[in-house]
Amino acid sequence: MPGRTARKQNRSRNVGAMALAVGASLVLAACGSTKDTGATSAEGGGGSGKVGVILPLLTSPFWQSYNDYVPKMAESEGVDTLKTVNSNSDPSQQITDINNQLNQGVKGLVVAPLDSAAIEAGLDQAERKGVPVVAVDVAPDKGKVAMVVRANNVAYGEKACQYLGEQIPSGKVVQIMGDLASVNGRDRSEAFRACVKKNFPKLKVLEIPAKWESDTAASKLDTLLNANPDIKGIYLQAGGVYLAPTLQTLKSKGMLKKAGQPGHITIVSNDGIPQEYDAIRKGEIDATVSQPADLYAKYGMYYIKAAMEGKTFKPGPTDHDSTIVKLPSGILEDQLPAPLVTKDNVDDPKLWGNTVK
Repeated sequence: MPGRTARKQNRSRNVGAMALAVGASLVLAACGSTKDTGATSAEGGGGSGKVGVILPLLTSPFWQSYNDYVPKMAESEGVDTLKTVNSNSDPSQQITDINNQLNQGVKGLVVAPLDSAAIEAGLDQAERKGVPVVAVDVAPDKGKVAMVVRANNVAYGEKACQYLGEQIPSGKVVQIMGDLASVNGRDRSEAFRACVKKNFPKLKVLEIPAKWESDTAASKLDTLLNANPDIKGIYLQAGGVYLAPTLQTLKSKGMLKKAGQPGHITIVSNDGIPQEYDAIRKGEIDATVSQPADLYAKYGMYYIKAAMEGKTFKPGPTDHDSTIVKLPSGILEDQLPAPLVTKDNVDDPKLWGNTVK
């Protein structure tokens, strides 16, 4: 979903041995350790103390699912969290929320940034107080974080493009974009646009900047369809926000045709929420690129505990099917896998990460 930034060196034998030893200890510390990345210990920490968890919003099923997973994953990873805080889609409020949590004496923060640039102010506050931060879903443009837990959002845009391009030989397709102040919105938008240009030149991309807002998406899609009734495909960058208004808008115009029927508009989404799976089964949409809300919560807790204990990581593959990469800003990001879900695999239990059980 809103979702939202993103993207090795020989050590001495002694350092390598220490990395291996710490990696082994991580297996004991948490299921899904990242021993393959060569975690090392730094001074400080201890791993105890309260952790604050700050959400960007709770109006999306994706973030509702993540919020439900947080206490479960905190318990399984041995992390003591305060009650989650909802910033209600307000980047300024999110900075205030960070400050309030720091004033409560938290020893770690797990934050899902609303704005990749604005979050720097909150990260600076935490750094001044010596409190480590793990970012979830969105990478900050600047500021200190111990790790970003996020899927590859460039791959989101590329997978959506590839799917639509294979289904539609030519014609107009729409991408309903996220907030371009968020790196997720930028990554998905730019990747989709570039992929279409390179691989599917007979497609014409029309764009709707919707800022992760359902009302904005519905209104602008309605206007665009009035001028372009021959739309053949739609890419929703956030199914948790855009799915319902898109289907309702199409239905109101008599344009919601099931897959296989004449006039069906091919739709691919991002999130992997139960509502999208149901829509795929019904033939209302065709695919989604799943975001693992459960793994976001799990590894958010895993990395904040490691940071509080003074552990650090380096780029490379992990033992949970992901890769830690170093972003241009120098920040490390654990890029979790995000599979394409279609009618052929929608009932595969391995893809049910966003369905809280």
